[in-house]
Amino acid sequence: MAGSSRCDERTPQRGVRTSSLGIFQKVANMNSMPAVAAASMIRRQIGDDHICVLTFDRPESGANIFDGATLAELSQHLDFIENDGSLGGLIITSAKKSIFIAGADLKTLLQQAQSGDMRAFIAEGQRIFNRLAALKIPTIAAIHGACAGGGYEVTLACDYRIASDDPATRIGLPETTLGLIPAWGGCTRLPRLIGAEKAAEVILNGKLYSAQEALKLGLVDEIAPRDQLIDAARKKLAEGKRKPSASAKPEKEIPAPRARGNPAPARALEIVNRIFSISPDESLRLELDTIVDLGKTEASQNLIRNFFLAEKYKKGTSRTPPEKVVHAAVIGAGVMGSGIAQWLSSRGVTVILRDIAREQIDGGLANIEKTYADAVKRGLMTEEKAKQGRARICGSTAPMELRDVQFVIEAASEKINVKKEIFRKLAMEAGPKTIVATNTSALPVSALADVTVSPEHIIGLHFFNPVSRMKLVEVVIAKETSEETRDRGLAFVRQIGKLPVIVRDSPGFLVNRVLFPYLLDAAELFEAGLEPDKIDTALVQWGMPMGPLRLIDEIGVDICIDIGNTLEKAYGRRDHVPAVLLWLRDRRMLGRKSGAGFYRYEGKTQTPNELLAQWRRGLHGEPEGAEGPNIPSDLHRDPRLRLNEEDLARRLVLLMVNEAARCVEEKVVDSPEDADYGMILGTGFSPFRGGPLRYAEHLGLNKVVDELERLARTEEKFLPCEILKKHARDGTKFYAD
Repeated sequence: MAGSSRCDERTPQRGVRTSSLGIFQKVANMNSMPAVAAASMIRRQIGDDHICVLTFDRPESGANIFDGATLAELSQHLDFIENDGSLGGLIITSAKKSIFIAGADLKTLLQQAQSGDMRAFIAEGQRIFNRLAALKIPTIAAIHGACAGGGYEVTLACDYRIASDDPATRIGLPETTLGLIPAWGGCTRLPRLIGAEKAAEVILNGKLYSAQEALKLGLVDEIAPRDQLIDAARKKLAEGKRKPSASAKPEKEIPAPRARGNPAPARALEIVNRIFSISPDESLRLELDTIVDLGKTEASQNLIRNFFLAEKYKKGTSRTPPEKVVHAAVIGAGVMGSGIAQWLSSRGVTVILRDIAREQIDGGLANIEKTYADAVKRGLMTEEKAKQGRARICGSTAPMELRDVQFVIEAASEKINVKKEIFRKLAMEAGPKTIVATNTSALPVSALADVTVSPEHIIGLHFFNPVSRMKLVEVVIAKETSEETRDRGLAFVRQIGKLPVIVRDSPGFLVNRVLFPYLLDAAELFEAGLEPDKIDTALVQWGMPMGPLRLIDEIGVDICIDIGNTLEKAYGRRDHVPAVLLWLRDRRMLGRKSGAGFYRYEGKTQTPNELLAQWRRGLHGEPEGAEGPNIPSDLHRDPRLRLNEEDLARRLVLLMVNEAARCVEEKVVDSPEDADYGMILGTGFSPFRGGPLRYAEHLGLNKVVDELERLARTEEKFLPCEILKKHARDGTKFYAD
C-alpha cells in the first residue's frame, strides 16, 4: 500500500486480533501492518514463515463484498506483495462467521446497469484479479462460509483453493440467476481448471455447492476442519506454484439451454464453448462485453431487484427480538396440513398434528415421511436430521392440551362452516397468548375471527403447495388482528425460513385473486377450441414455469372450482368457473392427484386427455369421437381461435396485471413490490419480467390500457381498473425508478 511501512517480521506484535472462527490460532506470531487504515476492509499480516495473509473483514457488516473501495484496497495490498521479494506465499481468507466473500456489490451493479456505467467497474476487477493470478509466489484461498460470484472468482485467480467442512461453506457462481455472467474470470478460468462440461454445469445452474460437492466437481482442491483451515493452507503452499491445467477441449460444442427470457445462460455458454480456441485475454474481453450488454437488459435489472426484495422480506423491520416459537399445532392432516407440520418440525418446532380420524392422521404421517425421505435423497438434510424432525411430530385424533402451544394453524377443508366450527373449539382450547391462524387460500379470515372470543389473536398464514418448496407465506391481517399478533406472525414465518408478504383480508388475498382470472380464462380458451398444448406452450415460452392448464391440474380441479366460486361471489364474472372444470369434477378427473385432468398422467409423462377432447367436440355440435377438425366452421369467427402464441400469452398475463393493479388500488397490499414479489414467489411468475406490474411498466402503461380496453369491447372482464387508467392518463408509474 502507498506509504506503508513494514513491521519487523522477527518481532511479534501484541494485540493481533484473533477471529472467533479460530482461523488465526496458528498465526499468533504474525505482524499486523499498521499502514492499513483502521476502517480497512482487508487486514494484512505476515508471519515468521514469510507467508502473507490477507483477511477480508468488512467493518460493521456480516458480509464481505467487492465494491470499488474493496477492489482499490486489494490493489494496494498487491502493490506491497509484488514489491516484497521476501514473501514465500499468500493466503486469502475471511474473518466472517458464515461468509467468505459474497461477490460483487449488487447495489453498485444495479445502479451501473441502469446508468450504463458498468464497464469500468468490471474492467477494474478483471485487472486486479489478473495481477493476483500473475504473482510469482504461490497463492491459496482458505474458504469458510458463502463464497459466491466474484468471491469465488478471486479464488480462481489463486493457485489453490481449500474449503472448511462447515455447512456454512457454499461455493458457486450464481450470476446467471441474476441475468449476468461471471465476468471477473469465471468463464475464462473455471473451464481451464475443471473442463468445459463441468464448468458449464456450474455456471449455468447458478447453484451454491457444499464443500463436499465442490471438491467432487474440482472447485476446491481440499477440505479441512474449520479450525485447521489456515494450517492446511500453509501446507498446501509448500507445493509451490500450480502447474497449468491440462483440461482438454471438448469433442463437441455444449448445446445451448432453452432460452426463456433470461439470456445470460446462453451468453455464458458462448464463451465457455470458445474458451480453448481463444486466448485468456480474448475471453476476458468477451466476458466484459457480454456482462455490459446483459446489464442493460430489463431481465437482468429485474432479477437483481428480486434479489434485494428477497433480502428485504427475510429481514423485516421489527427492532424487538421476536419470541422463538418452539411448540405449535396443526389442525388437519391433509396435503397442506401435513406439509406445514413437516416443515415446522424440520425447523426445530415441536408439532401436534390433529385430525378427526386415524386414517387421516396415518395418511398425513405417510406424506411427512415421504417428504423427509425425498429431502435426504436430494441431499438437503442428513438422515439424522430427518429422524430428529420426524420425532418432533405427534399425531392425534383426540383433543390435546393447547394452552402452552404458541401457534395453532388450521388447515382443514376449504368450507367456511367447517372452519368456523373448528375456530369455535380452538378459541376454548387455546391459551391466552396462543395465536390461532388459518391456512385458508381464499375465505375471509375476519369471518373466522368473529366466532372467537379473542379475534385480536386471529391471523391468516397462507402457505403454498408444496410447502417444502414454496417460499411464500401470505400473512393475512383481519379487521381485528392486533399489531402484536401481526408482528409475531411475521417473526414466526421468518423463523421457519419462509418469506412473508402482508395482505389485507379480502377474498383470494393477493396470489389467488391475481392468479385465478388467468387460470379460468385459459380454461375458457380451451373450451372455445384452443388446444391445451398451444395454451400451455405459449405461457411457458413467455416465461412461466408451467402453463395455466397444467397448473390447474397441479392445484386440483375441485380446489380451483371452490376458489373460483368464492372469488366470483366477490368480484363477478371475471372469476366465473367455466363448464369444462365442472365436467372434469363430475367425472372425478381432478388433475394429477386423480391421474387425469386436462392431461392424463402416468408416472412422469403427460398426454392430452382424449375424453376431454371428445366432450368438447360434442359441446360444439359434433358427434363424440368424430374425426376431423375439432371446431365447426362457424366457430372460426371467434377471434380467440386465431391468437398466435405471443398474443395468447399477453391476453392471459394482462388479466393478472389488471388484478394486481386492483390489489394496489384497494390496498390489499402495501406496495407494488409486495404485489410483484408475492406473485413471483407464489406462482413462479416469470422472475426476469419482475412481476405483473414491472412487466406492465416495461410494456408501457398506455399500451396496457389500450389493449385491455380493446379486449373489453367483447369481454367485460378485461375492463382496466382505475389506477391503471390514471397512471396511463397522467404519465405516472407504479415505481419511481
